[in-house]
Amino acid sequence: MKYIYILPKYLLWIGIVGIVGTQFSDAPFFKLLCLFGLFAFVDIFSDFSVYKGSFFQIIGILKVKAKFKEDVPSVDNFKSEIQYCLPFEGEWVAVNGCFSKKYSHSWGIPTQRYAYDFIKLDNEGKSFQGKFDKVNNYYCYDENILAPADGIVAEILNNANDSLILKWGKFISKARHIAGNYIVIKHADSEYSTLAHLKKDSITVKIGDTVSKGQVVAKCGNTGNSTEPHLHFQLQTGQNFYNSLALPIHFENINISNVPNYEKFDPRPHMTIEQIPTGYVTRGFKIKNL
Repeated sequence: MKYIYILPKYLLWIGIVGIVGTQFSDAPFFKLLCLFGLFAFVDIFSDFSVYKGSFFQIIGILKVKAKFKEDVPSVDNFKSEIQYCLPFEGEWVAVNGCFSKKYSHSWGIPTQRYAYDFIKLDNEGKSFQGKFDKVNNYYCYDENILAPADGIVAEILNNANDSLILKWGKFISKARHIAGNYIVIKHADSEYSTLAHLKKDSITVKIGDTVSKGQVVAKCGNTGNSTEPHLHFQLQTGQNFYNSLALPIHFENINISNVPNYEKFDPRPHMTIEQIPTGYVTRGFKIKNL
């Protein structure tokens, strides 16, 4: 089944070769190859959610920058009165995200500036056992996801199947939103959390429900723009995923430790454990609630 999605992506490159070739030669061969460029439309149709999500993301960036300019939250100027816990049980690893620009998840995207991606790794630095393209082989898949603080469920999306996992960190989304299935929880007037890439039909709450910190609200999945099962977690000023400002997250009562063979999973540099302020999280470390 996945090859139906993959094939247009490869045939599209043949079309690109044809287009380039026609710039240097009038040979019918290159004109024939240009026809494969039509697979660009097939690619857009089969992966439409990714293109649509990217469009909304760009519009959101422009709207937020126009509205807030340089008046954005930071570790220095934002202190929440809400006490947040890590949104999972047991020990996970932060593989994306930080409170600083250098190691940020996506510093240039206002909503995701302080976002995190969490997974589970074994002592060999691997996130799965067996075949890489089977979601059930990943350690964090189907694990409980928790409400990070008391609040009211503001928004839910629960109609996406798991994305197809391809080699080289690629994926094919089956969701209409880049976050896949997600929950947005309102914790205060300008503090909302988003829990994303959740497993379909695993969400245990509904809009308007009051949730307590540490309550199980869903299971980890692989929906939306996701190269492998993981939890995307962020704090933001509003309910809208695209049009809100990110907020730095200070966690209460957490433990941080080094990850054996982390560089096998992610060779990028990261902070040393001594550089991490109490209550904050950055990529490259194991973390758990105490």
